[in-house]
Amino acid sequence: MRNVRVVYRKYDEKLHWHQWMEYLGEDQYGVWLGARANSVSQRGDEPEVTQEQAHVQLFSRDRGFTALFNDEPRSTEIYCDVTSAVEFGEDVFTMIDLDLDVIRKRDGRIYVDDEDEFAEHQVKYGYPADVIEQAQATADWLVTAVASEEPFLTVFKTYLDKVR
Repeated sequence: MRNVRVVYRKYDEKLHWHQWMEYLGEDQYGVWLGARANSVSQRGDEPEVTQEQAHVQLFSRDRGFTALFNDEPRSTEIYCDVTSAVEFGEDVFTMIDLDLDVIRKRDGRIYVDDEDEFAEHQVKYGYPADVIEQAQATADWLVTAVASEEPFLTVFKTYLDKVR
């Protein structure tokens, strides 16, 4: 079993969310990592958080996003972070969290979260125009994709089965 460190940073390089996950494989959608129930994650240097449910995460090789797929009973089924391109190291994946999140609840509701944070950080960190445009375009695409395209419909379930 190969473990990979997942490291999100903010635009100023400050450490954001990070955790260890198990490598599950790669397909046409990207690289898949998984974490079993009761795994831990941490935001910056805050106390660790125990994730009671199993979850898997997709790291796209050609789009600026990551997608987290939670097992039941978590009410958030899919949580997509709009990011910079993922940097794939042998045992660490790193990316910049660009604030915008696209969320699909288990009841089917889909929404964009943290638009206020995205607006604030454009000023605070001086996001370049191309970063702003790409982040918004990715969020817009994800809103549609999580409702109608793979791997958001059934593909993720085969990976989730591996960590249940």
